[in-house]
Amino acid sequence: MSQSQSKTKHDKWYFGHPLVWLLSPLALLFYFISAIRRLLFKIGLKKAFKANAPVIVVGNISVGGNGKTPVVLALADYYQKQGIKVGILSRGYGAKSPEYPRLVKGEDDASEVGDEPRLLAIRSQCDVVIDPVRARGAAYLSDELHCDLIICDDGLQHYALHRDVEIVVMDDRKVGSGYLLPMGPLREGQWRLGTVDALVHNSRSMPTFSHAVAPQYLMTLVPGDFTSVSNRVSTSPLEEIQKVPCSAIAGIGSPQRFFSQLKEMGIQLSSATPLADHHAITRSDIPNGRVLMTEKDAVKAAPFAHNDCWFLPVTAHLAPDFFNLVKVKLAKAGLKINQDGQE
Repeated sequence: MSQSQSKTKHDKWYFGHPLVWLLSPLALLFYFISAIRRLLFKIGLKKAFKANAPVIVVGNISVGGNGKTPVVLALADYYQKQGIKVGILSRGYGAKSPEYPRLVKGEDDASEVGDEPRLLAIRSQCDVVIDPVRARGAAYLSDELHCDLIICDDGLQHYALHRDVEIVVMDDRKVGSGYLLPMGPLREGQWRLGTVDALVHNSRSMPTFSHAVAPQYLMTLVPGDFTSVSNRVSTSPLEEIQKVPCSAIAGIGSPQRFFSQLKEMGIQLSSATPLADHHAITRSDIPNGRVLMTEKDAVKAAPFAHNDCWFLPVTAHLAPDFFNLVKVKLAKAGLKINQDGQE
């Protein structure tokens, strides 16, 4: 089966092909198990761990990538500039570390620590910790690394970790079919969008909902200079990239979003190959000639990328009102910033 065929089937499932109703009994079971688990935390039979630092969770209610990483980086950058020691916590999807919790370094192998944690470590210059037991990882960040603020990449449904701010990131696919797993892409029902603190839309226009939701904000992803995959200090201006046809690969939640961005930048694409999210890129995945990829893919491809492989870094721009909302929520949790930017 080709990647394009696989992607088409994924889209049919994501947006509710009639055949997904065959999975409705499993979706009903998923609903009851999830509801019972939430209830156990609500009535106190299950306890949520509270770290010795405020926690922001940046997650989503659907499966697949929606653009959480740029939001995590934007928040980390904002609070670092305020003089706050920020730590980033990740489950480390796909990581094969021999020990946990693990402090991620930029030079670590992505196969050991995961692609997104390595990217976060390189870009943020924060302490980035991976641990499948998020409570343990949060304790390590607050108690051992003395972080004043913890930003959790994903984990909205991980109720075993207390959080002070909840942010949901969505892209143009919104909630897809609106069905719960495995019938559809939702980890929780759409009601959850009304209980979080903010919705961030990785989209050009503000979507509308037929039900009450949290305050909404648009995120703009601003591209930087194309950067060499094998040598991150080498960059290329857009005008140079535009000179020859390029191959593009993308192993993110919505590869087409990346391909469309490249075309809008005036880049000629001779091929565009979508890969599964978190795909473990191998040498055979990289075409000859000029190749463009996302930064998330670049951290996996670096060991065997040829000299004409480039990635496009992006930075999230969010309205000041978004950061003000988060600041107010964190102040209630005990994190206050003075006028001089110090805690």
